Amino acid sequence: MRATTRPDPVPFAEALRFWLKLGFISFGGPAGQIAIMHTELVERRRWISENRFLHALNYCMLLPGPEAQQLATYIGWLMHRSRGGIVAGALFVLPSLFILIALSWIYLVFGDVPVVAGLFYGIKPAVTALVLHAAHRIGTRALKNRWMWGIAAASFVAIFAFDTPFPAIVAAAGLIGWLGSKRWPQVFALGGGHGGAIKGYGPALIDDDTPTPEHAKFNTGRLVRVLAVGLVLWLLGMGALVVWQGWDATLAQMGWFFTKAALLTFGGAYAVLPYVYQGAVETFQWLSGPQMIDGLALGETTPGPLIMVVAFVGFVGGWNQAVLGPDALFAGAALAATVVTFFTFLPSFVFILAGGPLVEATHGKLGFTAPLSAITAAVVGVILNLALFFAYHVWWPQGFEGAFDAVSAAITVAAAVALFRFKVGVLPLLAACAVAGLAVTLLR
Repeated sequence: MRATTRPDPVPFAEALRFWLKLGFISFGGPAGQIAIMHTELVERRRWISENRFLHALNYCMLLPGPEAQQLATYIGWLMHRSRGGIVAGALFVLPSLFILIALSWIYLVFGDVPVVAGLFYGIKPAVTALVLHAAHRIGTRALKNRWMWGIAAASFVAIFAFDTPFPAIVAAAGLIGWLGSKRWPQVFALGGGHGGAIKGYGPALIDDDTPTPEHAKFNTGRLVRVLAVGLVLWLLGMGALVVWQGWDATLAQMGWFFTKAALLTFGGAYAVLPYVYQGAVETFQWLSGPQMIDGLALGETTPGPLIMVVAFVGFVGGWNQAVLGPDALFAGAALAATVVTFFTFLPSFVFILAGGPLVEATHGKLGFTAPLSAITAAVVGVILNLALFFAYHVWWPQGFEGAFDAVSAAITVAAAVALFRFKVGVLPLLAACAVAGLAVTLLR
């Protein structure tokens, strides 16, 4: 039965318990995490309405960085000011950081054991299917009419055939959305197109007509303070690394590289991974290509944002480079993973705490929501391109000049069927594919 009364205000302690729980159950990559938050916050708890949730989500999709973590930060900030946003965003990340440090150590120490190698042989094709499924899940939400389908197709062709930088794709999609909202507003309305009506779950604590809280109203002085604090934290972190080991040392270079990754790459984890692969594998050689794909597999098996694969990159890079010396490999690797995580996520907090008031001021204004809807459609094409990127590395492990791995391709197809046709969950799917990979490896 549809609720008719508005929920009571949520105490900070209750919200903190929820964000901590979310940090441990947020499996399934961005699409799965957003679905979990929608179910918990919009449908079950009714802390925020569908329209306000989608408005915040589209803003987070526009930003560089992990959209699911930024969405949690945004809702936490909207409910309980800056401390709410910081707690929600931090608890979304910290559990996966500790888990990935432990799993990365196991991977490096025992990765050559045939059993572990066989497990990863089966998981890699499953990851390819999961990326493809993510494109489908986001697409079902974003591609509501032929215009949105056209934008997604154009973005795929632009990045696949012409290697167009993702920021250029974002800018073009945003411009199309803005211009389109002037000429065809019904097409670019939030969730627009056919069947775009927003489902209701009863009155929400933060509803469509809820006045903007005082702390969420735009204030120039507050904006300057947030930007200043973010800059000081970055300078302190980077300055400490440079003074300690020098600019050319691995930790300082990791801090600088992942700052650029956080600022210059858009579309969430699936869009940033090719950039991270190019820098971490090809430019700095902190780890190998197969290790990068293994890291993504580990990221898929742990809670938290998928971009936490950067913690794996930092751990393996810190281990390989012995950043604290050969006698402290684990400590150096754990430090590198922490450094990478700090510089990757710091901008996300600044973007939300600084930009949130501007977003709240545009709630319900088509001139702002239409570009974001078009950008969300463009991201679908970019994620599809990433699925092909992984399929190439999994099916042709030695490149096109090498042999085609028919078994890996078969596992990918089976995983895709399990996801699309039978709605199998992420963890059961990865477990089944890992067992299949182990069996194939031991029987060879």
